[in-house]
Amino acid sequence: MTPDNPFIRLYLDEDVSVLVAELLRPHGFDVLCTRDAQNLGKSDSAQLTFASDQQRVILTHNRGDFETLHRSFLTGQRPHAGIIIANRRASDADLARRVMKLLNLLMADEVKNQLLYI
Repeated sequence: MTPDNPFIRLYLDEDVSVLVAELLRPHGFDVLCTRDAQNLGKSDSAQLTFASDQQRVILTHNRGDFETLHRSFLTGQRPHAGIIIANRRASDADLARRVMKLLNLLMADEVKNQLLYI
């Protein structure tokens, strides 16, 4: 969360299709893809650190690694903006709809240091 923007800003892990960003942006959502941030191939820890530094909630399909990273960040008292883990079997359009619903329900401060599943 930035002081002047209470809305969730999203960062898509590289395992999430860039089409999801393209479906969300026309609705006014601030979405950054790993590709656009030139972070392709970086570790999951580096991705979460980048998202946290940018005050962005990360959206991923990588449940195991990000559950571990979430615990590690909290244990190490390293805050993060939030992690959303999405079911990999959903279509891009379905995932975008579920993410949009979440983004319309919650504010950035409500997901800080949280691990959410959609």
